[in-house]
Amino acid sequence: MSSDARFQSFLGREIEQFLAHKRSLRRRYLVEEKTLALFDAYLSKNKIGSLSEVTPELVDEFLLSRPRSRPRSYNHLRSTVGRLLSYLVDHGKLAQTPLRSPPRRGRYQRTPFIFDTDTATRLLALAKALPNHGGTIERGNTYFALFAVLYGLGLRVGEACRLRLKDVDLERRLLIIRETKFYKSRLVPFGPKLGTLLAQHLRQRQTAARAATAADDAPLFCLRGGRPINPGTISQTFHAMVLSLNLQIPPGISPPRLHDLRHSFAVGTLTRWYRLGLDPQTKLLALSTFMGHGDINSTAVYLTPTPELLEHANRRFRAFAATTLGEDQS
Repeated sequence: MSSDARFQSFLGREIEQFLAHKRSLRRRYLVEEKTLALFDAYLSKNKIGSLSEVTPELVDEFLLSRPRSRPRSYNHLRSTVGRLLSYLVDHGKLAQTPLRSPPRRGRYQRTPFIFDTDTATRLLALAKALPNHGGTIERGNTYFALFAVLYGLGLRVGEACRLRLKDVDLERRLLIIRETKFYKSRLVPFGPKLGTLLAQHLRQRQTAARAATAADDAPLFCLRGGRPINPGTISQTFHAMVLSLNLQIPPGISPPRLHDLRHSFAVGTLTRWYRLGLDPQTKLLALSTFMGHGDINSTAVYLTPTPELLEHANRRFRAFAATTLGEDQS
């Protein structure tokens, strides 16, 4: 059982072992731990004292006791409990899993808003003009650099928030992304323009910061007290700025979210490859590695087709077809 006695039910020890097993595989399992704490509390509240009492009916009752309006949220709850139960089956604690209910099907799949260069430039201009209030050091310059990194390098917002001063290597033009999703670390190269921007941000930050927030292990994007900016605060700032952009959102496209900057990076990279005459198929693995994905399938989720991207792909296909047909006729 955890030192803070988080898990109180008869299943507490097994839950701790399950979490330790997942983390030994370099999975963070922080959200899942909170989900399992809900399941543990439900077992305690209903005085469930043995695995024989964990029936399909009881599992369904627990799932229904946690209202989830969106299928994705419900399916995450269901799958987390399901993985615990499957773990108990694998270790001989259960003969079979009592999870019987199927996952819910989503009614629609969200289509992200893709920021093109012009729209991203307008967003960055708004960021730079943010008034200097609140606890953020050099607020306008900070958000300008932050959104430039998110859009220009496709980082996850949590990765940007965890960056430290020591993680910026201006000489080699590298960001060191430490123990991010699945506890993986990676090097992310950046170009001369972003290098100049980061160097300027570092100079401004060092000038405005106190000694406590200027150490090598201090956050790159920092509050005056030395804490990193919270991802939720960044998201709120982003949404407020988006309203000022008065964007024309095409039919079927969802309103912009902060994570759409990562989608935009992936689509922009693919479009640029087409524009330069490169073969994207030979470079997708490099893009996947750059974005911190474990496989190309994870990267494919980010490759939303845009009119420009489709036009480049059609041109590539027409050129290929013309060459092939010409060879067949000769």
